[in-house]
Amino acid sequence: TGHELGHKKEAFDRWMAKIVLAVVGYGHFFIEHDKGHHRDVATPMDPATSRMGENIYKFSTREIPGAFRRAWGLEEQRLSRRGQSVWSFDNEILQPMVITVVLYTLLLAFFGPKMLVFLPIQMAFGWWQLTSANYIEHYGLLREKMADGRYEHQKPHHSWNSNHIVSNLVLFHLQRHSDH
Repeated sequence: TGHELGHKKEAFDRWMAKIVLAVVGYGHFFIEHDKGHHRDVATPMDPATSRMGENIYKFSTREIPGAFRRAWGLEEQRLSRRGQSVWSFDNEILQPMVITVVLYTLLLAFFGPKMLVFLPIQMAFGWWQLTSANYIEHYGLLREKMADGRYEHQKPHHSWNSNHIVSNLVLFHLQRHSDH
C-alpha cells in the first residue's frame, strides 16, 4: 500500500505513504523507488534490480543499504537545489523517520519492553516484503546501453509481470509491475 500511495501526486496520498512505510521503519522507500529505481531500473546503477544468478540473500545485503544511500543522496540534491539543509524537516526521509521513532516510543511506553521483541520482527518482515518484490520484479533483466552511453527507455519487458486475479488482490496491482 505504501508503494502504491508513494506513486500518487496528491500531498495527502504521499503523506499516507510516509506513514504506512514508517510503521516498518522504511520511509525512505518511496523517495528511492520513485526518483531512483524508476530512473535506473534494469541497469547496473540500480540497487533495487536483482542481477542474473544473484540469490535473494546477497541481493538484500546490497539492495537494503543501497536503497537508503541513494534515497539520502537524492533528497540531499533536492534540498540543496532549494537552498535547504538535508537536516531540515523538509527532508522527506527524516519525516517518516520521526514518525517511526514517535510510534515505536509510544508502543514501548504503552506495551512495555516486550515490544523490543515484536518491533524488530515486524520491521524485518516489512523490509523483506519490499526487498522480495524488488528481487522478483526485475530479476536478471537489463536495459541495453546505447552508443551515447545512456540506457534505452524502460519497456514492459524490463519487468516481470503476472496477470492473475489473486496476485492483483494481494499485491495491490504489483503483478503488472511494468504498468506503474
